Amino acid sequence: QVQLVESGGGLVQAGGSLRLSCAASGRSFSTYNLAWFRQAPGNEREFVAAINWRGVGTYNEDSVKGRFTISRDNAKDTMLLRMNSLKPEDTAVYYCAAKQSIGSTHSGDYDYWGQGTQVTVSS
Repeated sequence: QVQLVESGGGLVQAGGSLRLSCAASGRSFSTYNLAWFRQAPGNEREFVAAINWRGVGTYNEDSVKGRFTISRDNAKDTMLLRMNSLKPEDTAVYYCAAKQSIGSTHSGDYDYWGQGTQVTVSS
């Protein structure tokens, strides 16, 4: 089992940057596939980016490709999401998630979730 805690959200102007962190506790962190999802009010939870145990990233190409970078540090049991060129439509609660076995872009496939961190981008 793994417990996840997000941090780093906040209020930023359009065009600005934020770095989200997801700290994990539990065993075998390095074997988990990890991901970031986000959910804006009235919307379904949306895939943002995922990273497998080897550190290979996958992105929601329509919405964040080229602006967001996902990474992980298995020695520190941490996953990061660097967000650049933020837009008002990036405003949402951002969640980190973990699963074993193969990676996925579907939220229903993930077993473990953090509480979320609010990101608000003003225009």
